[in-house]
Amino acid sequence: MQKIQNYINGELIAPLDNTYIDNYEPATGKVYSQIPNSKEEDVELAVKAAEAAFGEWSTCGIAERSRILLKISSLLKENLEEFAKAESIDNGKPVWLATQVDIPRASSNFHFFATAIEHFASESHYMEEVKAINFTTRKPIGVVGCISPWNLPLYLFSWKIAPALAAGNCVIAKPSEVTPMTSYLLSKICIEAGLPKGVLNIVHGLGQHAGSAIVAHPKVKAISFTGGTGTGKAIASVAAPMFKKLSLELGGKNPNIIFDDADLEKALSESMRISFANQGQICLCGSRMFVQKGIYETFKKRFVKMIDELKVGDPNNSDSKMGALVSKPHIEKVQQYIDLAKEEGGTILTGGTTVNVGGRCEEGYFLRPTIIEGLDYMCRTNQEEIFGPVITLTPFEDEEDLLKMANSVEYGLAATIFTQDIDRAHRVADQIEAGIVWVNTWLLRDLRTPFGGVKNSGVGREGGFEALKFFTEQKNICIKY
Repeated sequence: MQKIQNYINGELIAPLDNTYIDNYEPATGKVYSQIPNSKEEDVELAVKAAEAAFGEWSTCGIAERSRILLKISSLLKENLEEFAKAESIDNGKPVWLATQVDIPRASSNFHFFATAIEHFASESHYMEEVKAINFTTRKPIGVVGCISPWNLPLYLFSWKIAPALAAGNCVIAKPSEVTPMTSYLLSKICIEAGLPKGVLNIVHGLGQHAGSAIVAHPKVKAISFTGGTGTGKAIASVAAPMFKKLSLELGGKNPNIIFDDADLEKALSESMRISFANQGQICLCGSRMFVQKGIYETFKKRFVKMIDELKVGDPNNSDSKMGALVSKPHIEKVQQYIDLAKEEGGTILTGGTTVNVGGRCEEGYFLRPTIIEGLDYMCRTNQEEIFGPVITLTPFEDEEDLLKMANSVEYGLAATIFTQDIDRAHRVADQIEAGIVWVNTWLLRDLRTPFGGVKNSGVGREGGFEALKFFTEQKNICIKY
């Protein structure tokens, strides 16, 4: 059985206490590899390596850092098939999805920040009346921690480490223990690309051991985390008193809004993606669908029929539109919410049951995409993040009615609006409490734009120059002449 290794000081090594955690393939429910159960001493080793590397990496020049990151991007493209297959095995998503989305986006993340750092400019302010000039410099922070989730493993892992490295920092990174394989393969890519020893260190393990040690280490000066809101609160409680910089991308309970003047065909096809892409395991998925009463029954009938026809199957099959959920504990959590929805008076329109795919996947974690209607907008099913292939369907009267329900949750990450009325689109987008709003589309991402949420969906922004700003410290220098 394959044993994944930590990547510390440019080498692939076993955890210091030589203990491992079983890693399950979601599609089969079977252990297929083991990952290091890293502890505080492994993190300490990584921090020492990062400290030793920081001086040279932070001063080697933008062109050199850009060259190496571009090489990593290129190697990911060259090894697309291997990485996509590994991501599918580890996460449960269809191979075609990892091939089309996850791995290309990871490559794009490295490419984007490798070139963005070359255009990252400082500011100057001329004081005419006193003959002085202020200019701002930006320097890398030092050693930073990046902790990423299991739903888009390499995609979001690279989203954090690429800007940190481009800005000249050295990184201690922890991928999710549920989906570690592609970050392990990335370690090998980094070695091949010539990334200097200690610049990137990947420590595998559990959050309560490896993750907590990264967050609490006094020499780790910033933490970038994507994951659950509860974990984000715990991280903030440790890091904030130590005055670390914090970027927290947390949960979502996003509204998908369809007005009665929407392009119905577009709203239907996009809503299928919005609801169930990646088995509904994307923080940007719209888990609360609000449809205006004028088209509610028509939309519901057609949407339920479309979802009934979605094939849940072996991730290796090209015709499988949905794969397995990521783990046994997670599918059990999602099923508990389906049971809760029934208790709260909801009606299951389709789905709500597990699927026995058969064959090699007989014991896999498969769940039918689920649509529920008839729930009060303030019930737990409509207020708490489920993070699976489960959506609720709710009719609304007008904009006032819609905004009351859409903004009722503690989250504020993303929203989608379908309407052909441009005034309405602007009006509602402005009043929705969310960090990202899509109109007549979904998940259309320009890497230059800021990414993040409001309320309990997080603190700070990732993406574009916002990420480079986070991973640098600014200094104002004032010269009078």
